[in-house]
Amino acid sequence: MKTRPLAGLVLSLWGALALGQGAIYESQGKSGPVFSDRPSPGATQVILPPPNVIAPERLAPAQPATPTPADQAPLYEKLAIASPANGDTVRTNTGEFDVQIAIVPALRDGDRVQIKFDGTLLQRAFRSTAISLTESDWQLAAAENVEHTLQAAVVDGTGAVLVESPVVSFYVHRATIQRRRR
Repeated sequence: MKTRPLAGLVLSLWGALALGQGAIYESQGKSGPVFSDRPSPGATQVILPPPNVIAPERLAPAQPATPTPADQAPLYEKLAIASPANGDTVRTNTGEFDVQIAIVPALRDGDRVQIKFDGTLLQRAFRSTAISLTESDWQLAAAENVEHTLQAAVVDGTGAVLVESPVVSFYVHRATIQRRRR
């Protein structure tokens, strides 16, 4: 009877069984179980489950990986609020003022510019980089202070943000009429 170390024998016998070459027998030796491909007195046949083998012809052909949007180069290299610049003062009594966006490359068809004014996303999206904020935009979003913030974002047709500008802080100056005391 041939005997081999346990791990090597089990693997080789399992492979032999998988190829249909015969049965495996287990008997007790001095230092533990002994496995063999030939029966011996007192040995019992070991029933192994079929090996887990996948035939190569059943494997699906490898598909080339399609790049995800995160793998592709960014659509826009630069987005910034050009006017009002950081630290500028805007003069308005009604809350109406103009915002100019700098974007490279130019805004693509289907993409829109969204504006956050004092942290509130305005309800309108703009098709141009020259934007006029209205009195109703002011009433919707403006905080009750002198310093305000703007941030621009370019979104695609589904509303997914493609790029965001840094936040710009600016000041608003409103003209007032002082009455003379008599």
